[in-house]
Amino acid sequence: MKAVILDAASLGADIDLSPIRERVDQLDVHEHTAPEQILERLEGAEIAIVNKVVLDGATLDALPSLRAICLLATGMNNIDIPAAGRLGIEVRNVTAYGTASVAQHTLMLILALANRLPLYQRDVAAGRWNVSPFFCLMDHGTLQLEGKHLVIVGQGELGGRVAALAEAFGMRVSFAARPGNEANDPRPALARLATEADVISLHCPLNDATRHLFDASLLATLKPSALLVNCARGGIIDELAALEALREGKLGGLGVDVLPVEPPRDGHLLLDALEESLNLIVTPHNAWITPEARQRIVSLTAENLRDITAS
Repeated sequence: MKAVILDAASLGADIDLSPIRERVDQLDVHEHTAPEQILERLEGAEIAIVNKVVLDGATLDALPSLRAICLLATGMNNIDIPAAGRLGIEVRNVTAYGTASVAQHTLMLILALANRLPLYQRDVAAGRWNVSPFFCLMDHGTLQLEGKHLVIVGQGELGGRVAALAEAFGMRVSFAARPGNEANDPRPALARLATEADVISLHCPLNDATRHLFDASLLATLKPSALLVNCARGGIIDELAALEALREGKLGGLGVDVLPVEPPRDGHLLLDALEESLNLIVTPHNAWITPEARQRIVSLTAENLRDITAS
């Protein structure tokens, strides 16, 4: 059975692909694949292995040998699922591979914002510590996490792991009701929890109910000291509204690992704002990238291949 990886570079050069090789007769590996190269590279292949390469209906129709698609990710929005179903192409993804990695990154953002790390790093770089009249700087009030209230949107595996880490710091944790399903959810609505939250962390999908979930109206209900962290998907926060709240002192800190368009080739207002003296952190969608998490993707993909080849 022939398999082709179209965007192996998305896993990093330090990842061992041998568990995948052991499950197929032939494995062709391409670091990157442009849209116009897809058909040529998948010709005769029975299994396509992709991370972010788009396989639309027209492409799938032109690949009569294709039997299965293995995604090196959880999200499947780059695959035309109805077309795959119509053509009898099995689609498999991987889940829960980066739980520890993303949870660690989330806590890093929370801790850095709570301690006003962006602001103090800027002060140190500017030489303000060198000329301080005493031994330290304390111009930016920090937030002790013990006893503070963390509100998490998304009570899946990731949300649960973040909760456990936060509780180790002595935080009180609440999970909000699923946005859009508040009437049928026994958990408190986000609108009620938001007003009392010291920290809010997002671990929910991006959909019609969560797009711009944190808009100007909801942001206006937060404590001015509240910290907002998004390691879920870009677009859940209205970034313009959040940035304005941060600039106006109506939000204590903002940390995001995701933007609506990635990579942000045309720039983004949050990237521009990094030059300002704000409690703002933007990381390049790398919460998931520990070597252990990336190697786990390979192991889970090998398990998917085992099931596909056995059927």
